[in-house]
Amino acid sequence: MEAIWILLLLFVLIMLLGVYAAVRTVRAAKRGIDRTVHQARRTVEETRLRARQLAQPGAAGDLAQLRLSLRGSMRATEQALQAAAPQDRSLSESLGLFQRLSAHGQDLDAELKRLEQEPDKARIAALLPELRQRTQRITHSADSLRWAVQERTQRLAHDDLDSLGREIELETGALRHWTAAEPEAPRTEAAGPGAPGPAGAGARPAPEAEARLTPEPGPRTGSEAGREPESPPSPPALGATPTEPPTWQNSWQKPWQEPTRPENPA
Repeated sequence: MEAIWILLLLFVLIMLLGVYAAVRTVRAAKRGIDRTVHQARRTVEETRLRARQLAQPGAAGDLAQLRLSLRGSMRATEQALQAAAPQDRSLSESLGLFQRLSAHGQDLDAELKRLEQEPDKARIAALLPELRQRTQRITHSADSLRWAVQERTQRLAHDDLDSLGREIELETGALRHWTAAEPEAPRTEAAGPGAPGPAGAGARPAPEAEARLTPEPGPRTGSEAGREPESPPSPPALGATPTEPPTWQNSWQKPWQEPTRPENPA
């Protein structure tokens, strides 16, 4: 029994979802149809006004011209605001101002449309200066708002492009880091006895370096001044009996090597 109720509940939910989707689809189609009808009516109305402006000079032609300028300015401003509002949240106040201005524009357009049916041309001629002034004020406000929105959009686009260009320059510089000149390694003034020089192992220092390393003779102290430099030992004469080698030779002689004695001539 519980399984039957669960299946029935699922069926009801599916039916409700289907009805909701159908209603949404019908509403969307209706909005699309209304929009298409509105655009078609507007196109027909503007075509009729242009034809009246050209075919009926005088008061009727002036009324058609005022309606055309008013409708064109209001439509262009509305399109500019609707295009810029999703990208710029600060235009919400501008949208509110335009809605108030649009109400005045609709009232003026309806009044101009009623005057088209007025048979008294003198009355229309008398009301035209005031209607023309109202139309100019509304169109000027709409044009100012539209131009400000367009300039703001262009300025934001330029700022974004400048920022993007700076980021790209930094990125390209980071990608080309290998082209920068690497600093040379500091040279050591004096290398150790076992350390290889910069030219490789076993390289002798330059004569200037040897001259710097050789200590220069300086003034002697009192104890050193009284002593004379020792003269090197003179070589032995020919035919003399070899004597014991000097101590500096015994220092490196091995202990198991005994000095050879001269043979007894007897």
